[in-house]
Amino acid sequence: MAGMNPIDLNEVLASFDAAWSPRIVTRVNDYDIRLARFDGEHVWHVHEHTDEFFLVLDGEIEIGLRDPAERVVTLGRGQVFVVPKGTFHKPSSKAGASVLLVEPAGTLTVGDVHDEVPDHVDVTTGHLV
Repeated sequence: MAGMNPIDLNEVLASFDAAWSPRIVTRVNDYDIRLARFDGEHVWHVHEHTDEFFLVLDGEIEIGLRDPAERVVTLGRGQVFVVPKGTFHKPSSKAGASVLLVEPAGTLTVGDVHDEVPDHVDVTTGHLV
């Protein structure tokens, strides 16, 4: 992580191809700023104690929500959305997307409770760049 130097998000994105395997680019107080590639479907999951912030940098994503009825929020480039803590959600992207995420450090990508995790989803708290 860069301390007192600028971070080029395009360079970070160019350094990895793996979908659903976020990179931690920096930390703000106790929060990780993560970059991730979305491609295909993630897994239904919930973060019991924290909200999750999504900013689409490129492409389009969908976030399925169970709040309590099931619905889908679609986000395009430059749009943000916060999934409130305690809300089951399932991110996906049909054509691929680049997304900036903000979560407390140590937050697991599949939350506190989740469906069975498919092989293409990296169960991690993020990878340092």
